Amino acid sequence: MRHYYTAEQIRAAEAPLLAELPDGALMRRAAHGLAAVLAAELARRTGGVAGRRVCAVVGSGNNGGDALWAATLLHRRGVAAGAILLNPAQTHPVALAAFRRSGGRIVGALPAGTDLIIDGVVGISGTGPLRPAAAEVFAAADATGVPVAAVDIPSGIDVATGAITGPAVSAALTVTFGGLKPVHALADCGRVEVVDIGLDLPHTDLVGVEAADVRDRWPVPGRTDDKYTQGVVGILAGSAAYPGAAVLCAGAAVAATSGMVRYAGPAAAEVVAHWPEVVAAARAAEAGRVQAWAVGPGLGTDEAALAALHFALHSELPVLVDADGLTLLAAHPRLIAGRAAPTVLTPHAGEYERFGLGPVGADRVAAARLLANRTGATVLLKGNVTVIAEPAGRVFLNPAGASWAATAGSGDVLSGVIGALLAAGLPPAEAAADAAFVHARAAGIAAADPGPRPVPTSASGILAHIRSAIATL
Repeated sequence: MRHYYTAEQIRAAEAPLLAELPDGALMRRAAHGLAAVLAAELARRTGGVAGRRVCAVVGSGNNGGDALWAATLLHRRGVAAGAILLNPAQTHPVALAAFRRSGGRIVGALPAGTDLIIDGVVGISGTGPLRPAAAEVFAAADATGVPVAAVDIPSGIDVATGAITGPAVSAALTVTFGGLKPVHALADCGRVEVVDIGLDLPHTDLVGVEAADVRDRWPVPGRTDDKYTQGVVGILAGSAAYPGAAVLCAGAAVAATSGMVRYAGPAAAEVVAHWPEVVAAARAAEAGRVQAWAVGPGLGTDEAALAALHFALHSELPVLVDADGLTLLAAHPRLIAGRAAPTVLTPHAGEYERFGLGPVGADRVAAARLLANRTGATVLLKGNVTVIAEPAGRVFLNPAGASWAATAGSGDVLSGVIGALLAAGLPPAEAAADAAFVHARAAGIAAADPGPRPVPTSASGILAHIRSAIATL
């Protein structure tokens, strides 16, 4: 499990070490770790360290000090080191003195032949976009293709929300200290490396799943399992206008290793034609025994659809609500009021707004928490970074890494997978987080499947690779 810490938590954890250690010792500890990662990056990119060239772009305060110390340590290993001082009067004096003593050069622009730029402009206390002088330097870096290694966070990106409101650093690598920050999941920070500097970090409710977590929780049938111990999921989806949504949702539930999938609705013939193992009925009341419901994809918003949603939410079973189900629920919020059984809502930004809470905005974690607390349900807020919020509890961050899943019908597939995991007994937030992880992985596999050059994928392609994604956990 990955853990993400706020800037305030990191600073509070640093305080005892700053009080106990000699002045500057914690910065040099961080810089040694940073220099080691940067040396490895130089070697990986260029085949060596000695004789390479780095340039630190240095802001005021400790972040700039970290960059200068790292450049100093690299210079001692035979790297040609330059530094651009954005605010010379406020540059960290001790680090600057050490850099100069080592033979590092103060420069006014990126030297020709620079192999790696060190972004030491602002750290976790910084806010807002890059100032003009810094923006000019990094625009030149982008134009020439010189890779950037960011210190702690890419400058110009909000540490808490990942929001970018103007010029910002595009980092190939980010080296952070002590622990991950929210920005490392919520924005593109390149590859992220964590340097241990000895912080005693507190509990955090901002987490992310890794392959090992998903693998350990995924329902794998044992020797004594049957279809009910493995989980039977009911699918209330599709309509005469959108039968494909039912086909995708039910098929994903099958692929997600459900013990059994039952479908109820007007697309029964299409679903069974695609998935003969699915047991189909015309109405929810005739579906038979299930252990969770997935409701909403392609369902429509007529009276029959409202009746299906009402049926599921008035059961004592876990329920996932997506797509048209969310539109109905936003119009009839009493359907969920006081519901004790696990409930998962999976809105995209437009569906979120229908609940009357305003736009999602830059702070997607806060937005997901607001809806979760307002409804009492677990909320999976869709996006390139999926945010899953428990009511008054944890928040899971799941970076997709690419936008292959941003395609029509993709959410129908995700709904089927979450429904299958709910039926298997996983807690709602873990079911949503694990399903999102596998869904993103399946999208990546599907995109790469045609050959060495990825092409835009489809929901059917994602569905076809769900089993492969599970098998490679």
